[in-house]
Amino acid sequence: MGIDGGAGVALEGVRASVAALDALDALEKEDAFLASGAHTCAGVDALQRRYEIRLERLELFARLEAQLGAVKARDAVEAVEFQQAMTPPGASIEDRTYADMSVVEEIAGVLTISSAAAGALVEQSRRICSLPLAFEALASGVMSWQHARIIADETEGLTSEGALKLVAHFFDPAAPNPARGAAPGELVPSRFRAKVRGWRERHHPESIEKRHAKGVADRRMEYTPDKDGMAWVSLYLPGDTACAIWNRTTATARGLQGPDEERTLTQLRPDIAASLLLGAGTAIELSEVPTPRADVLVTVPVLALLGQTDEPAVLDGFGPIPASMARKLVADGADSFYRVLVDPRNGAALEIGRTRYRLTETIKRWIRMRDAKCTFPGCTNRTPDNDTDHLTAWEHGGTTNVSNLAQLCPKHHRLKHHSPWTPDPATENNPPGWTSPTGRHYKPEHQDAEPTHWPPESWPGWPQSPMPMERSLLEEALLERLAV
Repeated sequence: MGIDGGAGVALEGVRASVAALDALDALEKEDAFLASGAHTCAGVDALQRRYEIRLERLELFARLEAQLGAVKARDAVEAVEFQQAMTPPGASIEDRTYADMSVVEEIAGVLTISSAAAGALVEQSRRICSLPLAFEALASGVMSWQHARIIADETEGLTSEGALKLVAHFFDPAAPNPARGAAPGELVPSRFRAKVRGWRERHHPESIEKRHAKGVADRRMEYTPDKDGMAWVSLYLPGDTACAIWNRTTATARGLQGPDEERTLTQLRPDIAASLLLGAGTAIELSEVPTPRADVLVTVPVLALLGQTDEPAVLDGFGPIPASMARKLVADGADSFYRVLVDPRNGAALEIGRTRYRLTETIKRWIRMRDAKCTFPGCTNRTPDNDTDHLTAWEHGGTTNVSNLAQLCPKHHRLKHHSPWTPDPATENNPPGWTSPTGRHYKPEHQDAEPTHWPPESWPGWPQSPMPMERSLLEEALLERLAV
């Protein structure tokens, strides 16, 4: 996006910001009127309306911050471009480098931030301004600067074409297989990053197997002292190992909880991890703790499981993992891992795990696979022990099927039953949306299922495309091939 083009889009955002300021002024006047008590004969619930005004103003402030963020990004990029334009054509590389350093330091001084922060702002702004759909979303206020930074971070290392395709997937409804469900700006930043990273892993020009091998070579442990006599210890490990550590400490902590245990789940996890690492006993010997089962789903394209492709699988509670890691997890016979086979035609699930479990357990795993986390708006809780809740209560006529079930963390499970937050019905493949007590509707977060790679040579004698085959026949053929 050139200077003039970026300026035009950003100025539109500024004009929208002025209109938002007028709306804020009108809300301020309405609030002052309600606070004066002059409304008493109008039959208005003043406290309820003043509460709603606060929410409306917060929405406007968020939009203003995004629009001003776009203007700030454009100005940072243009400041560097103008400085470069003023540098004499015959200037040496050293002179050009110092000119660029100088403008970054000027930006740092104007914004009262560090040189490193100013340099990061310039680089992130440059990437966002080079992606018109992302810049337009920021300038119109439909996504925040935090979301824009995620796009800048996750497009690093991609080609220009790859970055444009990533942005088109999330912001262009006409793109091939566009993102569904909640729009990027309607997702909390951590969930947006997870979705962007998932797409990036599937479409990165270098296979996840090669990138994972490099990452494994960089594994490490880090120790960072902190205030109040505390410190942080972190591990950089393969995802399946880290996920197993987290699930084991969580399950053991659940087993320790009881009427005589004062520690919270959050406090128990580090105590258990420290005890296991140091070999020190706890108040209860850990080997004697009744550990709840921590089932983990591994969603894997069927041909990747057969070794025909290297497409990423998805580890429940973590995200994309190499196909080789998924094959190892489901082949080692670990009872806590359940494979979810994916239809090569559209990315939909075909079959979950084994067949010896009761139907209720199968439904629970299906709901976990469909929802991936607590379905409440903005919640990021992905723990395996989230509740499978009836959206319409059993006693109110609710049925036990996937359209009336959803994952809820304990916190939001309690909130649902003690407040007017109302879920929509779910579907077989999509979680429910929610409506707040003030009538705001929050769309559900949908997973980005895609057709998987289908190498024709992997199925001798089969048609070049399996598209005409009925789902039941495809399932039967695939499962027979896997010798389930």
